[in-house]
Amino acid sequence: MNERVPPETLPETLMRQPVRPAPNLLPPDHPAVRTGRVGVLLMNLGTPEGTSYWPMRRYLKEFLSDRRVIEVPRLIWWPLLNLIILTKRPGPKGRDYASIWNNERDEGPLKTITRGQCEKLQAAMGDAVVVDWAMRYGKPEVSLRIQALLDQGCDRILLVPLYPQYAAATSATACDQAFKALMQMRWQPTVRVSPPYHDDPVYIEAMAQSIREGLAKLDFEPEVILTSFHGVPKSYLLKGDPYHCQCLKTGRLIREAMGYTPERMRVTFQSRFGNEEWLKPYTDETVQALAKSGVKRMAIVAPGFSADCLETLEELDGENRHYFEENGGEKYAFIPCLNDSDLGMRVIENVVRRELQGWI
Repeated sequence: MNERVPPETLPETLMRQPVRPAPNLLPPDHPAVRTGRVGVLLMNLGTPEGTSYWPMRRYLKEFLSDRRVIEVPRLIWWPLLNLIILTKRPGPKGRDYASIWNNERDEGPLKTITRGQCEKLQAAMGDAVVVDWAMRYGKPEVSLRIQALLDQGCDRILLVPLYPQYAAATSATACDQAFKALMQMRWQPTVRVSPPYHDDPVYIEAMAQSIREGLAKLDFEPEVILTSFHGVPKSYLLKGDPYHCQCLKTGRLIREAMGYTPERMRVTFQSRFGNEEWLKPYTDETVQALAKSGVKRMAIVAPGFSADCLETLEELDGENRHYFEENGGEKYAFIPCLNDSDLGMRVIENVVRRELQGWI
């Protein structure tokens, strides 16, 4: 009787060999197929292709048409979006983007930084994997980058949504886009999705160290430090989205790592729009209230963003700085995101290596 050979008795190199038909068994018209490699796809939110009216309109339409982002019934939202928002918003938002635009590359900073994260991760991982990057909205498109990985022989792909905290409007919609691409493929790759890392010790320590380094560069000591996260409507929390709880845990763990009291380091939520109630406390209202109460020195950090973008550079470092100073504040500092710094890459590489166990 033939018995199955236990895997542990096989040479490790043999176990790693990709299974391919013997070349002499392939018919002459068989298409060329590359297999046996592992791919990693970093995914972030997105950025417009330009700051003028039409690029901004296209970007806003794609973003605000996503039902993961806007859960208002279509019958109400469609005319509001197409007849009002997409008529009025591209101009002002384009000016906001222009204020932070990377003119050297003619692109938004989120695209510049995500590309840098991809290149540095590839250098760190070496030939073990093929690393690529994509944006949920705009370019490079998720579907095209998955196909690019397949073309390089990646029949196993790790999807990495670059959001420390999970939200349906961020992590889930990035995966939706990837799954839509897979639905069109005859030969799908095997796929893994990295989980949120809101309480990962490597991430928490990187954030704490980044804050320490940022504070050391200031010529003042902040009385209050805000950890500002992107907001979502409160209704999303009530429907079961874990985002709010994960943000609060991240804020608490960073505060404990810094050794601060809850009064010294506080959690707030930014970037709300519309009339619906969003997660509170609101960042802009908190900044104004602190200044009016007599706080003269404050700093702000954005642990929910893996890369600086419009919401950090224009909203936190610009708009909220004005709110603070206009209401009596004197010293204000925004501490940059982890980006593609050594600390930031330590976090991303830690997540990727952990989730690739068994593949490499």
